[in-house]
Amino acid sequence: MRRVCLLLLFALCGCVSQIPGTATPDGGAAEQASYTSDGDIPGVTTLDSPRTDHTEEAVDYTESPPYGGQHDPVWADCTGTVYDEPIRSENAVHSLEHGAVWVTYSPELAVEDVEVLEVLVTGVDYTMMSPYPDLDAVVSVQSWGRQLEVDSVDDPRIEAFLRIYAQNVETTPEIGATCSNPDFASSPRRPD
Repeated sequence: MRRVCLLLLFALCGCVSQIPGTATPDGGAAEQASYTSDGDIPGVTTLDSPRTDHTEEAVDYTESPPYGGQHDPVWADCTGTVYDEPIRSENAVHSLEHGAVWVTYSPELAVEDVEVLEVLVTGVDYTMMSPYPDLDAVVSVQSWGRQLEVDSVDDPRIEAFLRIYAQNVETTPEIGATCSNPDFASSPRRPD
């Protein structure tokens, strides 16, 4: 709703919008529209055939944040859930196996920037968001076997990643598996 109001305000005053996914002087919206399938988004890294087995033990992931591999039997709620604190990676990775996209951001990110990301995630099935300590980028988005790190919440590749990889039939091992886990949403597990 906030985004729509801002767009209307900018349109009425003749201003140029800098809201992600809208027309910008540098062609950001056109660039995003050109991303339509797996492999289209520049900067996405991939894992070849990550392990899909469950473990209740802590996993020493090579990637940070992880985007595939062994994971907890319990998935994190990914029904457009915004977590205010870091969540346990092993639970988040299980959600990725179900077809979710996990948006992570530096805990030092400005409140206004966090709100931009919240608009993209809140209430959108197969998405979740949390701060992630010691992140190498400002924002990192993960799906099963795919990751994109960016230095701005305004990067059009974030929305493209969400659109392409949430429930992606080509990359999701357990397509259609539920993302709902109210118990986890109300009492999220924190990193070990």
